[in-house]
Amino acid sequence: MVLEKLGNVLRKTTDKIANAVFLDKNLVEGIVKDLQRSLIEADVNVSLVMELSKKIKQEAFDERIKGVEKKEHVIKILHDELIKILGKKRELVLGKQETWMMVGLYGAGKTTTIGKLASYYAKRGRKVCAIGLDVHRPAAPEQLRQVCEKVKVPCFISPGEKNPLKIWKKHEKEMKKYDLVIVDTAGRDALDNELVDEIKKISKEVKASESFLVMQADIGQAAKKQAQAFKEAAGVSGVIITRMDSTAKAGGALTACYEADVGVVFIGTGETPADLETFDPESFLSRLLGMGDLKGLMEKIHSVMDEKEIARQQEKLQSGKFTLRDLQTQLDSMSELGSMDKIMGMIPGMGKVKEKMGEGVLEGQAAKVKKWKHAINSMTPGEIENPEILEKQTNRIRRIAQGSGCTTSDIRMLIKQWKMLNEMIKDQGKMVEGKMDQKTMMKLARKFGKKMKF
Repeated sequence: MVLEKLGNVLRKTTDKIANAVFLDKNLVEGIVKDLQRSLIEADVNVSLVMELSKKIKQEAFDERIKGVEKKEHVIKILHDELIKILGKKRELVLGKQETWMMVGLYGAGKTTTIGKLASYYAKRGRKVCAIGLDVHRPAAPEQLRQVCEKVKVPCFISPGEKNPLKIWKKHEKEMKKYDLVIVDTAGRDALDNELVDEIKKISKEVKASESFLVMQADIGQAAKKQAQAFKEAAGVSGVIITRMDSTAKAGGALTACYEADVGVVFIGTGETPADLETFDPESFLSRLLGMGDLKGLMEKIHSVMDEKEIARQQEKLQSGKFTLRDLQTQLDSMSELGSMDKIMGMIPGMGKVKEKMGEGVLEGQAAKVKKWKHAINSMTPGEIENPEILEKQTNRIRRIAQGSGCTTSDIRMLIKQWKMLNEMIKDQGKMVEGKMDQKTMMKLARKFGKKMKF
């Protein structure tokens, strides 16, 4: 997860405060030093770190606040101050027709981010298209075409044309059919007058409703200068930070945008189209503290399954008929959501479980899921629709194992998991219909609680 080390320190800090009999000087000094070290390692501005430290010390030694109240008060101050330096959440509400322009320097990830944004809104029922107005980098049009093709979104390009305004005018009429048009623009090694002039001309022509600066997390505190410069020169209305999964310096980029008064609207947390999240400081901090982020998890689910597919799956589950093909669809969606580590970090209460399990167990679960998918692909349609026929036919199990590179134990485990899920779904149907008393429900909860092991 993003800023894992900082998250661990924040969790330990809140635990130390909560478990302390009283807050003495040594405990507070130790907590503040740990916080300072981890925040500075995450590249948060030193002046912001000192300001936070001063605030915590003041509140911890305020004689007007006594006992348990003081501990709760200090934890709240820590939470509020961290939220403050992460910045405010900005709600993006799409109108009937929007044009978003992406700006930024070379290598920031503009084109990849366009694909993620296009996928994000297309999965939510919006008609989205992209247009390539980067006329300086020869490979830019083809790269945008490939990115858009991957997420099944239309893309307008004119390879060889050197005037971005001509490309826009050529496709302008056709783009009026779309709810959201995302514009790719050229980058530079630095923000120079030529780039500023080009961005201003394009923005005026396309009448951009939003201009987003795309920059990578690993630039750290330099993000402040870049955000301010693009805001003044090109009127950027928000920032999208990429590579949030790969760097501890992400703290610097996030807090620098707060200092520059340019809000972060999205963060990129990986390479797949689903690895894009709206930036919500409360949810982000909740995840850092190991308290999960169900809102973010639901957002990710909507990013890998469109509304029609979600409705179809729910209808299927309510019918009580759950086949191995349905299980495979669920496994595919899980794979697109990201690593097991990332998913568990978003489920409330699973942060500590994840720490106890360790990376080896999580990797083992991911490998098991991969084997199950191969096994299902090696089955006949009849076996997929009626997995119960496999239970007593060892020759079928042997054939599937050989065809998928699994062991017979892997296949039996898959069938066992399917049986358990199928049983749960049938019982869920009874609960919905009101055909199950409380005693039976409690019995089922204990039964499945024992079975659901990693």
